[in-house]
Formats: sequence, C-alpha cells, structure tokens
Amino acid sequence: MNANQIINMIMRTVMRQVINKGVNAGMDKAFGKGKAREDMSPEERQRADSAKKNMGNAQKAMRHARRAGRF
Repeated sequence: MNANQIINMIMRTVMRQVINKGVNAGMDKAFGKGKAREDMSPEERQRADSAKKNMGNAQKAMRHARRAGRF
C-alpha cells in the first residue's frame, strides 16, 4: 500500500465522520431535538416511550429481513 492510498483512506474516514456530524446537526436543527423528559407531560412521555419502542421493533425487523435476504 503506497502513501497515496493510505492518505486517501484516512481522508475518507475523516470526511465521513465530518459529513455525518453535519447531517445529524442539520436534522436536529430542522426537526428539533425534542423535549427533556422532565418537561414532558405524562401523556407525552408515554407517547415518546411507545415511539422509541416502535422504532426499536422496526430496526430489529429490518435486521432480520436483511439476514433472511442473504439466504
């Protein structure tokens, strides 16, 4: 592996991290970070908990679908 390839590999890693941070910051700015749990009413807290649970279930289903797609 020559020096140019090593530099390119390092630059790709750094650029990926910087771009991901920028995208995440833009999403937080556009959609808001959400309220702190202390500032939520009990109904809002319950909705947030159920949304988080649903998100976890969706991610788990996607992992299973990807794993099943390999066969």
